[in-house]
Amino acid sequence: MKVSLIVIGKTEVSYFAEAIEEYRKRLSHYIPFEIEVVPELKNTKNLNEEQLKEREGACLLKQLQAGDYLILLDDKGKEYTSLQFAAYMEKKMHIVSRRLVFAVGGAYGFSQKVYATAQEKLSLSQMTFSHQMIRLVFTEQLYRAMTILHHEPYHHE
Repeated sequence: MKVSLIVIGKTEVSYFAEAIEEYRKRLSHYIPFEIEVVPELKNTKNLNEEQLKEREGACLLKQLQAGDYLILLDDKGKEYTSLQFAAYMEKKMHIVSRRLVFAVGGAYGFSQKVYATAQEKLSLSQMTFSHQMIRLVFTEQLYRAMTILHHEPYHHE
């Protein structure tokens, strides 16, 4: 199984990008992991919030492949502790045959079409984080889950 993180737009903050890359490298010892960037839309100032979500959603859905299992990183999703997330990932690694795809929406979230396509929603916190920061939080938590599953000392209870 391969794990992918689909994001809208590049990670522009350099220290986030460096930290994400560090965790991406660390994850390569455990699972195939990639970050797919959907380019930010251009000429959007005349679009309302719904139109922007629809266009971003269409671009995001184009990244999906047959057999993908899509999980949206969404504030209304299910929350887990790090240990619970590790157990969740272990289950998914046994039942998802192709790609386990996590997605971060744009500034206004996801379109209804993306919600309808997704199998699940996952929340990383009840707090709100920037779309730049959530990429780092997710990547670190995925790495933490892998170290928990391999009984490595990274995570402390």
